[in-house]
Amino acid sequence: MLTSVEKILFALALGTSLYLASQKFMLMYRVINRGQDKLYLNPLWPRVLNALGVLFTQKTVLKKRPLLSFFHALIAWAFILYFLVNLGDILTGYISDFHFLGQGAFGNFYRLFTDLFSVAALVGMLVFLVRRFLVKPGELNIRENVLLAAGAREKIKRDSLIVGVFILAHIGFRFLGESFVLAANGYDAWQPFAGLVSGLWTGMSAPALTVAIHVSWWLALGLILLFLPYFPSSKHAHLFMGPVNYLTRPQRPAPGAMDRLDFEAEDAEQFGVARLEHLDKTQLLDAFACIMCNRCQDVCPAYQTGKELSPSALEINKRVFLNNHLKNFATGEETDSTMVGAMLSPSALWACTSCAACVEVCPVGNEPMMDILNMRRDKVLMESDFPKELQGAYNGMERNQNPWNMNEDRMKWARDEEGLEVKTVDEKPDFDVLYWVGCAGAFETKGQRIARSFSKILNKAGVNFAVLGNKESCTGDSARRSGNEYLFSMMAEQNVELLNSVKPKKIVTTCPHCLHTIKNEYKQFGGNFEVVHHTQFIDELMKQGRLNPQSGDEKMTFHDPCYLGRHNGEYKAPRHDLSRVGQLVEMPRNEENSFCCGAGGGQMWKEEEEGTEAIRRERFKEADQTGAEIIATACPFCMTMMTDAGNELESGRQVRDIAEIIADKL
Repeated sequence: MLTSVEKILFALALGTSLYLASQKFMLMYRVINRGQDKLYLNPLWPRVLNALGVLFTQKTVLKKRPLLSFFHALIAWAFILYFLVNLGDILTGYISDFHFLGQGAFGNFYRLFTDLFSVAALVGMLVFLVRRFLVKPGELNIRENVLLAAGAREKIKRDSLIVGVFILAHIGFRFLGESFVLAANGYDAWQPFAGLVSGLWTGMSAPALTVAIHVSWWLALGLILLFLPYFPSSKHAHLFMGPVNYLTRPQRPAPGAMDRLDFEAEDAEQFGVARLEHLDKTQLLDAFACIMCNRCQDVCPAYQTGKELSPSALEINKRVFLNNHLKNFATGEETDSTMVGAMLSPSALWACTSCAACVEVCPVGNEPMMDILNMRRDKVLMESDFPKELQGAYNGMERNQNPWNMNEDRMKWARDEEGLEVKTVDEKPDFDVLYWVGCAGAFETKGQRIARSFSKILNKAGVNFAVLGNKESCTGDSARRSGNEYLFSMMAEQNVELLNSVKPKKIVTTCPHCLHTIKNEYKQFGGNFEVVHHTQFIDELMKQGRLNPQSGDEKMTFHDPCYLGRHNGEYKAPRHDLSRVGQLVEMPRNEENSFCCGAGGGQMWKEEEEGTEAIRRERFKEADQTGAEIIATACPFCMTMMTDAGNELESGRQVRDIAEIIADKL
């Protein structure tokens, strides 16, 4: 089809475009490679299959905003198909009388899919352009009180427009070219849409159609050559970088499991993240993978209650900074600004509840929560700069092994109730189950109610259990999530040594934070234990017929704890428990979509950052609107926050742990 001169010109243009794009991709690689740790590739084939599964199925995109996600998937599938289409078009241009994939069954289906997906992608892209530039929904915006890089809002709009127009023009001109081909060569039943449009060109002369075919070919493929060098720095790069993110990200035992810091390393000069170059490679890759879809801020409890934190803004700020300083950063030049201050405000840093909602919802596998938690490590360990209220919790954990800083008998909760049989491991060394009571169960009034209720359940079911008593210590979860990794490490080492000496067959705990820490993070310190949550254990006992609570008709709604649900994937057991004794009424945001209570990430021990509403009250209102008589919880922190919110809102709604509800039904 092409003349000799055209073939030479296109080859030169293609070589130039690929060279410029490769230079940009190489800079991106060097930027990512400057990060700490490594990019993970083992086991390789399961990772490859997972990344390809994410790319081809678009399953991570389709789990939210179903209609819009469907249009996005159409564009993504067309993008994948057009790798093949563009190759075919180049070959068609260079080889005379060439039919890509032939004119048999393969060729027919290829032309049909190309025709259908071309139209689908054009419709999908028009939907997104209309949505962004005409409808302008609020979810695409980031509030003015959130720190955003200078000019970022304009850059996002400009980039969206460039990408959108490129897709429309590239696919549109290619589609028009096919319609010109059909007008010249005759109707093709395997290209119904292009065939329909070809009717518009009836009456055009053969020379005019030949010119139109050539012009369309050059416009369609020429736009790619122009766009390729821009592609790595555009938001469109997420179509490539997203699957790479899934291919290389660390396989954490749970979404929020943090890495251990080596305080004894001789060359250690920095603990935590102060500057971009302190981030792990996977966190730098996150910036290039970000779609800028704002799904993370849609589910962020801090953002939704008016705080200065937007996980989306954090990733956008990283991306803007790296694009603006790509060569300097890639060559190893030290950045001249810290992340806190340049990419995240101090208030935003301390607003995160570590609920993992941003991690769970991100369609490209980004982990903005991990950036924040690692920045907190720098603030606490390197600068001693943290909210003053946390000092009391730190002192309590260090001196009295509990964040309440109470120097009392950890068995008082059991001994205060007559007839409650609870033995320590010293008194009952042949126990089968170790009940990890936790600091709330030992010292806090509402937590003590939970501990007593669960102990009654264990006794009723005939479980051979014991507790550690005064040997038990805080797991250190609040210390780690608020940045005091050194304190956490000391507590973890102490607890792992104790548990290894006790050798429990199974550990059950009434606190999801204890569950998460002992089960997922103590492995870093040599502790490998079977740990279950009390709702799981109760469910197991009922299935075995060892517990037979009375059923009732009370309406109950369940608040999913973040550290039981998103962090550890347990949603069914609590609902099984409640369904046995009452009528379960779900809140609009439930299971993996649950809204945080506001206590995680060390928030339990400090004042909530300034916003339009307290997170706990936002969640309580949602529970209250269900009309349920009881708000059921499965975490002492959640119970405290929901109870406090109910008191503040002067609601008469009961807030009770599942253990209390079940114990009363025995």
